[in-house]
Amino acid sequence: MASLKELSKRKEGLVAGHRLCAGCGEGIAVRQVLLAAPRPLVCAVATGCLEVSTTVYPYTSWNCSLIHTAFENAAATISGVEAAFEALKARRKIGEDFHFIAFGGDGATYDIGLQALSGALERRHRFLYVCLDNGAYMNTGIQRSGATPLGAWTTTTPVGKKEPGKLEWRKNLTAIAAAHDGTYVAQTTISHWKDLTQKVEKALSYNGPSFINILAPCPRGWRTKESQTVRIARLAVETCYWPLFEVENGKWQINFQPREKKPIEEWLKLQGRFKHLFKEENRPVIEKIQNYIDTEWEKLLALSSL
Repeated sequence: MASLKELSKRKEGLVAGHRLCAGCGEGIAVRQVLLAAPRPLVCAVATGCLEVSTTVYPYTSWNCSLIHTAFENAAATISGVEAAFEALKARRKIGEDFHFIAFGGDGATYDIGLQALSGALERRHRFLYVCLDNGAYMNTGIQRSGATPLGAWTTTTPVGKKEPGKLEWRKNLTAIAAAHDGTYVAQTTISHWKDLTQKVEKALSYNGPSFINILAPCPRGWRTKESQTVRIARLAVETCYWPLFEVENGKWQINFQPREKKPIEEWLKLQGRFKHLFKEENRPVIEKIQNYIDTEWEKLLALSSL
């Protein structure tokens, strides 16, 4: 696995000049992914913050082959590219090995593109799908998605006297991906660069499909300070809201266990989208979130011990 010194010497895959917001977790995540990815490389990027901010015509920040896709078909597109490559390689028209990565936000992955992703994983195409999870449809105005946490404010889950933000739990997409046999699956975030890059290297060396879910905080939608992005990602891990784990050949393994599991309040209080939960009448929602996280963490511990 590459060291930090080795990674720092590699050619950047996502170069400067893009229009992503200050403090955007997606830009940090993509830089780490591409630094860990061997070349040559083909990427497909679903419509979303990442695509619209890095490919402003006539410029691009991508230092590799890139295909822009619609919200729903990044996985279908990259699997088609991989199939075409295999056909050309079988005819000896291409000699070198290529690597294939699809990027999509949580809206394009948890919701709109889930069917295409599931199909590509089931067909066992050799590619890596990276979900950049920022917890809402940020590109179109901060609407709720299947990744939005319980109690969060978004423009479609407003806070008022009748409703304290989103009423539903977030979808466990990583577990859904793990249900596809023969798929390498991992969950990570930008605060743990070594964990992230090692998982990308493993995914791209895997003989089959792979999926990595990366928590990428959004200062705009989460109502946080731009300078706090990495700290907030780290707290998500330390509170066990976002555990770091992987699933390989059906074996679940936790990659990081906090020495002292922090209360979820420490993570929530840094985000304006949860500000209303600290009012006395909404305090029970925080308790529900904490109980849910504790239960899910115990389930993960049990799975990893099998």
